[in-house]
Amino acid sequence: MPILVFVSLFTLLDFVILFSIGSQIGLLMTLLLVIGTGVVGLHLIRKEGVATFARARQRMQAGEIPSSELFTGAALIFGGALLMAPGFLSDALGLACLVPNARRLLFKLLTALGLKVATHRTSGHDSSWAYQQDEPGYRHGERASSADKPEGPIEGDFISRDEPKHRG
Repeated sequence: MPILVFVSLFTLLDFVILFSIGSQIGLLMTLLLVIGTGVVGLHLIRKEGVATFARARQRMQAGEIPSSELFTGAALIFGGALLMAPGFLSDALGLACLVPNARRLLFKLLTALGLKVATHRTSGHDSSWAYQQDEPGYRHGERASSADKPEGPIEGDFISRDEPKHRG
């Protein structure tokens, strides 16, 4: 319910700002600014999206989990959705999600507000998942106990690159 109230207030404030600025600068200029921010946003999404996808592919080929790239991809999608909404407040927040340095500040703000963001940490051959914010019962530097790990193999399919492909 608090999210619904927040979204409603954000939308209302966005339209109030849009109409206030629109009455001062005129309809044509307001439309040009809203369309212009959309075009700039789409350009940034394309540029940052391609770069993020390339970094994620490199990390996956190196055997790492691209956790920061996943957050970046989510921020790009969220920013693109905000840029499609008419309004200057949503455009400003959408552009903040698309600009790399502003995105890092937004990430720090979200973690400071208590959002739990899982990150993958690797050190040598040891890898573990940890949370940015403490969970009840979690202490920094400790790995999960063996009771938390699944027993037996995890079911799934795989293709061995060493075996030749059978055609039949």
